[in-house]
Amino acid sequence: MLKTLLVMLVAITSGAVGDIFLTQGMKSFGDISAMGFKQIVATIFKALTNWRLILGTAMQAVYFGLWLAVLSWEDLSVALPLQALSYIVVAFLAQWFLGETVSPMRWGGICLICVGVALVTRSSVG
Repeated sequence: MLKTLLVMLVAITSGAVGDIFLTQGMKSFGDISAMGFKQIVATIFKALTNWRLILGTAMQAVYFGLWLAVLSWEDLSVALPLQALSYIVVAFLAQWFLGETVSPMRWGGICLICVGVALVTRSSVG
């Protein structure tokens, strides 16, 4: 279980960092839902050379590779709830790097999710 937890923490962190870079990269283009077709096509081509999007995609690939590794040895009913720990990492990184406000209500919800993860993880030890 320790191996699973450690690999999942690395995976979750790489995925969360990837999400931060992807968000920063896409925000630099503006709201694509307000763009016309030609602008969207131009944005797609710009996105292919945006270093934040490239790095974010690479970090997501690391996450996916580690996730596949965990699935090779751990029960899905244990591994999948562990992914919920990403809520903590993403909330901290979003506050720190993106300047997002995470309300006390949201932190409370994240804590409840973590209690559930702890219960699921504990149930697999016995």
